[in-house]
Amino acid sequence: MTTPDTVRPAPRAFWADARFLLGIALIIASVAGVWLVVASARQTAPVFAAARTIVPGQTVTADDLRVMDVALGQAGDTYVSPASLEPGAVATRTIFEGELVPQGAVGDADSGTTTSVVIRTAGDVSAAVVAGSAVEVWAAPTDDGGELGKPRILVPSATVVAVTRDDGVVSGEDVSLEIVIPRADVAATLAALSDDSSLSVVPVAGEPR
Repeated sequence: MTTPDTVRPAPRAFWADARFLLGIALIIASVAGVWLVVASARQTAPVFAAARTIVPGQTVTADDLRVMDVALGQAGDTYVSPASLEPGAVATRTIFEGELVPQGAVGDADSGTTTSVVIRTAGDVSAAVVAGSAVEVWAAPTDDGGELGKPRILVPSATVVAVTRDDGVVSGEDVSLEIVIPRADVAATLAALSDDSSLSVVPVAGEPR
């Protein structure tokens, strides 16, 4: 009696094993990639945020800032950190309270193009005018008879540092403002102050906060 030969399975092709190993490698790479993304998102770095509104030309000190640990990724270098803040740096634009401080918002004191002056207005100012507000300053000259002339824009763009109201004066509410103005407007502003021109401030419409 003849015994039939035992049927043996065909050997697995090499390309099938390679495809299996490649699939395993892709799964491992995918898991590692997801882990790296999650780990990177959890990494934080210390950067500065404004503790109060900082106006252009103001020297930026530690009292004006607070440190926040935030996850910024590759954008971290675009913000001021405790390691990158130079002593004596000044604000080059308004930095509002709570805003992270961009590198472009501070600069060297020697490059400053603004200065601050204090003015008194002819009447009250809008409640919308607060520290950091952008305003226009208008002036109306006073003639020898005490009559006001035609008002004109004295400073087209100024930034308010502080608003002080004195409700106790007899003539009504007295308002003084410390404002930051371009150095090019200083001479005209001082002239208006010296000749008792009537000054008013008007909020710049649509100024973003």
